[in-house]
Parts: sequence; structure tokens; C-alpha cells
Amino acid sequence: MTTRHSGDRLREILKKRNIGPTELAGQLGVSTQKLNNWFTRGVPGKDLVQVANRLGVFIDWLHSGEGPQTDPDSLRGSASMREATIDHDQAGMGATPIREWDDSTPLEDDEVSVPFLREVELAAGSGRFAIEETETAQLRFGKRSLRNNGVQSENARCVVVRGSSMLPVLRDGATVGVNVGKNALSDIVDGDLYAINHNGQLRVKQVYRLPSGIRLRSFNREEYQDEDYTFQEMQDQHLTILGHVFWWGMFAR
Repeated sequence: MTTRHSGDRLREILKKRNIGPTELAGQLGVSTQKLNNWFTRGVPGKDLVQVANRLGVFIDWLHSGEGPQTDPDSLRGSASMREATIDHDQAGMGATPIREWDDSTPLEDDEVSVPFLREVELAAGSGRFAIEETETAQLRFGKRSLRNNGVQSENARCVVVRGSSMLPVLRDGATVGVNVGKNALSDIVDGDLYAINHNGQLRVKQVYRLPSGIRLRSFNREEYQDEDYTFQEMQDQHLTILGHVFWWGMFAR
């Protein structure tokens, strides 16, 4: 019996949406041959997020076939992105030139400097940590990009992902943008990524609401099991939601 993989699910959703491989390849900026390779071998981990977002499907479904296939809100977002791409192309706009900058480069009017969160040991050798903002490491975002993603600039923070628990989507060293304005349990959207303060440890996980608490899930489910916490356990272990992940980036390697 043939085992279905992400390439089969990609072919399935394209047929369902009546989208041709050439059309999708153009939207993703890849060759048709590369897309055909995905059909045969599966979608590579580093491309899962882009493909899932473009087609408005859940990453879990595309990657493993688990869970629901589509999210109506995500689907609307995907359609909007497609329309924006078409409008951009029809307008005949060229690529924006790359502009170099460093920490000493003044901010443009439409830019904001977003600080990183990091773990800080409370006392040397104590083994106890707290999470603080860095005073030096920062990342620049366009104010318009933040607004378009529902993020107020004063609520934007960055976090560096550590470890292998979020492979193949987020590698060790990946940077995520976090909206700390969405940190209430009522803000949780099941399956979305959130930054978490676990007794001073910075973590990035998928979060699900449960009747009695929350569930933390890793993308690398072969090595990392789900973690369920009751509301009392969250309080006892000082586990809080820092904010919703709205962006991520990493170098290819």
C-alpha cells in the first residue's frame, strides 16, 4: 500500500481549487519542475509554511494529514494575498531595491525597531531565569506590514527559537515576531503558534485550548509529545502566554 505524503495532499488541494501547477509555481516563485518534484517526494519542510499560507490550509494537514484541512479565515487571507499579487503584477511594479542598514542606521518614518526577548539568569549559578527585553539586539519592521497583520508596533517583540522541537518548520536559531497584545487565553486560536514563558524559559509552540487548561504541541511530534497543563498547573509552574506569533524567518542551510 502506498503511503500518502504532503505531495499527494498538495495535488489534492490544487485539483479541488482548480489551480494549475504552473499557476501555483508562479505564485510561489518556484519552477514547475520543482513543484513536480514536490508532488513526487513531498513538500520540503522549509517550504511548508509558504505553501500552506498560499493555499489557506493548515500546516499540520499539509505536513502529516492530521487535523482539519482548511481554516476559513486562513483561506480568506490566502485569497487576499493572491489578489494583492495580481494587482502588483498588473500595475507593472518592479522589485524593491535592497537597502543595507545596521544598528547605527537611522530609522525611516515608516519603520519601527522591534526588541528581542531573552532569558536572563536572576543570579549567577541560581538556575532561576526571567525573561527580559534586550537593550541592543533589535529587528526592523515596516509599520504598514505590522498594521496589515493586526499588530500595533508597541506590541511587537522578537524571539529566537532554540532546539529541534519545531522542525521541520522552524529550525534552531529561527527568529519569530510576537504580538504581545494577544496574550490572553481567550485570544488563543487553536493550532496557531505562541511564545510562552514557562517559569523563565522562552518557548514557541502550537497552542490549543482545553476545557481544563491548554495543550502545547511541537511540529516535531516524533520526538516531542504533547504537553497538557491544567489551569492550576499553569499557575504552579508559572506558565503564561507571552503573545501570538505573527511572523518568522531563518536562513537556508
